[in-house]
Amino acid sequence: MSTVIPEEELEFRFYRAGGPGGQNVNKVSTAVQMRFDVKNSPSLTEPVKARLMKLAGSRLTLDGVILINAVRFRTQERNRADAIQRLQALVDEASIKPVFRVPTRPTRASKERRLKAKTSRASIKSGRGRPSLD
Repeated sequence: MSTVIPEEELEFRFYRAGGPGGQNVNKVSTAVQMRFDVKNSPSLTEPVKARLMKLAGSRLTLDGVILINAVRFRTQERNRADAIQRLQALVDEASIKPVFRVPTRPTRASKERRLKAKTSRASIKSGRGRPSLD
């Protein structure tokens, strides 16, 4: 049921990541910034696009582009796969149609059961007190 995003719709930019890694960090552009244009994507339906844009939050630009930065791994390939996987998780979550709860009223029997339970519990608790003098 989930929609798979074709790689032609994804744009990748590679840059040097910070953090530990020694001299390798200064030489190799392993960090990935992936861009996905949600507004103009032909592979998503309009309701899924709307839910995806809402789910993206701060990762969404004003132009309707989702930016995902992946710097978790030390290789470009693994960071690229991580970014794609994170986008796919967002798309999977957005493609689930929300189920709206139909409000119902409690039945008479359920109300009576609740009140009976309350009175029995109250009598149990009142029996726990200090005995009266009279």
